[in-house]
Amino acid sequence: MSKLQAADSPRVAVTLKALVDLAKPADMLSLGHANIRAAQSGNYLSRLKGRGMAFDETRLYQPGDDVRRIDWRVTARTDKPHSKIFKEERERPLFIAVDYRATMAFATRGVFKSVQAARLAGLLAWAALKQGDRIGGQIFNDSGCQELKPQTGKTALLRFLNALVNPVFNGDPVYSLAQPLARLLHHARPGSRVYILSDFRGLNSAAENHLANLARHCEVVLVQISDPLESQLPRQGRYRFTDGWREVIFDSGDKQRLQAYQQRFQDRQQYLQKLASKLRLLLIPCGTQQSPLDALNGSRSGAAV
Repeated sequence: MSKLQAADSPRVAVTLKALVDLAKPADMLSLGHANIRAAQSGNYLSRLKGRGMAFDETRLYQPGDDVRRIDWRVTARTDKPHSKIFKEERERPLFIAVDYRATMAFATRGVFKSVQAARLAGLLAWAALKQGDRIGGQIFNDSGCQELKPQTGKTALLRFLNALVNPVFNGDPVYSLAQPLARLLHHARPGSRVYILSDFRGLNSAAENHLANLARHCEVVLVQISDPLESQLPRQGRYRFTDGWREVIFDSGDKQRLQAYQQRFQDRQQYLQKLASKLRLLLIPCGTQQSPLDALNGSRSGAAV
């Protein structure tokens, strides 16, 4: 397959039509995770951030009004008692962070990890629209980040879907997950539900601290995207890998190298699982060959890696 053909392949690059076509499957997705459990961590309930009460207006005090709601500033200014009126917030910000770094441009089965991340993000955005929530997010690669402020309606949805297909990155180069997570702290308002779609390579102590701070004020869901080859390399043979410009030959007959690779993968998995357990986050696994809808729906009963 040529580079041009690869770029046009739905396995390698996501299209706006593919994301728009997710509207109907999103009808079968609910964003309510009543009992959030980290993978293989026991029954850890999340600290759910419910919809709050937003200030609506101030009006003259009426018999039966709660005295704790008296607006003392307006009362002092007008010399007449006024009460603050609140209304329930019916829109909740949904913030979707999507990893497009070089490690996500890989797959041996199914679709590229980056394409799977875009499909997951599209499903979540459509579900948020149908649920009446605000839609916003962050898209990042090795060159920088793009943030989209949460807004309501179909215009916000299409703006987000277009950004998934044609992101505009700005800012400093991204060397690890710590940088986009630090930016998330500034852009995801308290009470938001935050989905982070990534393979979580480059997760370090700095990134862990940012996640911990984010989890204090938001409901955070981690969706780990992986290819089957990452967890289990073939036992025998020589295999060629390429990114279109460079080639690497891997000899799986080298037992020492094979064991070292698999140990690194297991160490990374255990680190992510322990982190999710410690911070009481939901950790959802999603393979490159898996239906993204099935992966998200499987989280309702507590997913296991």
